[in-house]
Amino acid sequence: MAVSTFKRGLRLPTRKHATEGKPVELVPVPKQVVIPINQHFGAPNKALVNVGDHVVRGQKIADAAAPGPMTVPVHASITGIVKKIEPRTQSNNTDGLCVVIEAPPRETAGDSPEGEKPADLFMPPLDPFACTKEEALARIREAGILGMGGAGFPSHVKLSPPPDKPIDTIIADGAECEPYLTTDEAAMSEKPHLLVKGLAIVMKITGVNRAIIGMEDNKEKLIPMIERELRLENAPAGISIGLCRTLYPQGGEKMLITALTGREVPSGGLPMDVGCIVQNVGTLIAIAEAFTLGKPLIDRDLTVSGGACRTPKNIRAPIGTLLKDLPPEFMDIDHDRLAKILFGGPMMGTAVPSLEVPVQKNTSGIILMTKEETIVAAEGSCIRCCRCIRNCPCRLSPVIMNTSLEADDLDYAVEAGLMDCIECGSCAYVCPARIRLVQRFRVGKQRLRIRQQAARAAAEAAAVRQMGAGAAVPAGAAAKN
Repeated sequence: MAVSTFKRGLRLPTRKHATEGKPVELVPVPKQVVIPINQHFGAPNKALVNVGDHVVRGQKIADAAAPGPMTVPVHASITGIVKKIEPRTQSNNTDGLCVVIEAPPRETAGDSPEGEKPADLFMPPLDPFACTKEEALARIREAGILGMGGAGFPSHVKLSPPPDKPIDTIIADGAECEPYLTTDEAAMSEKPHLLVKGLAIVMKITGVNRAIIGMEDNKEKLIPMIERELRLENAPAGISIGLCRTLYPQGGEKMLITALTGREVPSGGLPMDVGCIVQNVGTLIAIAEAFTLGKPLIDRDLTVSGGACRTPKNIRAPIGTLLKDLPPEFMDIDHDRLAKILFGGPMMGTAVPSLEVPVQKNTSGIILMTKEETIVAAEGSCIRCCRCIRNCPCRLSPVIMNTSLEADDLDYAVEAGLMDCIECGSCAYVCPARIRLVQRFRVGKQRLRIRQQAARAAAEAAAVRQMGAGAAVPAGAAAKN
């Protein structure tokens, strides 16, 4: 099989050996879960339950006041009592409203959440090939499914592009290019039938006849089992496997599109601008479960690894699980050596202050790093070596973007590509001066959004004043003047 790739990028040490090939282990039901009511990119939700309410696993506990296209609900991931509804620190290091559910005492220790008779707790199954497109999209939204690769974009929105953006290719993103992480590999290994089923559902919804399962060549051993599923009689035609070179950030949707189709997403554009929709393999499996089991997105497969984790493994945990609540015989953490906690991979993940941060729908991994695994160095001065430019997979000019932000010239930073930056961290990784380029770009984007919001607010206020001034002029007065 031919191996494709994109230009530039980095060859990183994968550090996947600790969990590579390991099965996904079900965590014991935690004594409590802390579920953020807003885990998606879009309009905010509000809590639908109150303190003291009894909730069951799979019950909707938060949704938008007026459910719109950019909203997805949140469901209880365990059965129990709502103990608190209060702000807690989330994986993006901001405080957000969370529903704290406490599980009742159990007679049998180590019960798994999947032993709770999902047929009694979830939505009724729905045949995706017999229902309408609108019913299928409504099911995906009602199941609370969003992009599980990290962005948290509502899946039902991604699967309903505007009519002027025809789609001809669906790409299943199984590249998993971040070091340490192996959860997508484990999901493809254990649930290839659900992966193919999810792809078939998405192809039916979008009316597309071509799909590609993209993975890096360090996962080549998975090809036979996926091909076996594709050869089954009920498997849809038009699905193929695309093998890509192990290169960071191959899992970025723009990079994957270029590697597998040869198309390039334009500046400021989206995959649908080149006829593609990219979905993480975990998202596709969740879509399949939403139809076949009626199961909302209430569990998350993730990798827990790093030098401070004595028992690295791939786990399936209820959304809202706190790592500190897992028993030491299941998750043994060396607190004496623990120097840094990352939610996500080491390149694009976020450092959090403690183990009190809950697992969310888009949590692909938790990396418990020792001091030896981290780099703590003072920033130096830029020496104009241009390594950041040579290695940027988006072919941007990070050095110019950074210089512009330092000069408070947001417009020139945008012109140099600020809003096209995918924050992959390649520039910071190769920078000999250890400049925190990604952090600068994130702050720059936030400053730009604040400025745009202020401009919109000022324009709306001016329009209101103008309307008020016009209403104050008596009829015919303007004509007399």
